[in-house]
Amino acid sequence: MLTAIIDYESGNLHSAQKAFERMASELDVGQVVVTADPDVVAGADRIVLPGDGAFPACRTALESSAVYQALIEAVETKARPFMGICVGMQLMAKQGHEYETTRGLGWVDGEVSKITPNDPALKVPHMGWNDLIIDATHPVLDGVKNGDHVYFVHSYHMRMATAAHRLAHVDYASDITAIVGRDTMIGLQFHPEKSATLGLKMIGNFLTWRP
Repeated sequence: MLTAIIDYESGNLHSAQKAFERMASELDVGQVVVTADPDVVAGADRIVLPGDGAFPACRTALESSAVYQALIEAVETKARPFMGICVGMQLMAKQGHEYETTRGLGWVDGEVSKITPNDPALKVPHMGWNDLIIDATHPVLDGVKNGDHVYFVHSYHMRMATAAHRLAHVDYASDITAIVGRDTMIGLQFHPEKSATLGLKMIGNFLTWRP
């Protein structure tokens, strides 16, 4: 089995690569590669899209990359298991409103807007550990429970129009969507590679998920 982590120059991929490689080795589920090669993406059994920075810049970088069409075909046509991380998750939305309104991939029914906590004492970006509140069951969340901690770094979040597409959220003086998904796609707003044992568990669940 081959897991492709897409490199579209959206940030440092080293920590994500190491976490996925570690779990693939422990679970004996094949190879993990970081790639900008569309042929590799087309042949991958599952795909990971990380992201770091602003929604419009990441969207432009992805759409202009050599792997874009291979990604679309793999996820939309071939239904390969897909995980978006941080801005990679946000790009799954219909559109984002960071600096300017930008079209997303439209894979989940939501829009990305700035975090506005009801408590003015809470700072943006939302950075650090927060407790998950599970909204729906999913194989990638096997063994994950309410109150488990994951690590966030973000100033924008996804507001859902279809509640069924939200799998988990956190409370930051307002609901912050933490996990989205439908069909063979899942997105994590937090960084599983920085979320200690729990994050590694979710990565492992993704690598063994058979939709």
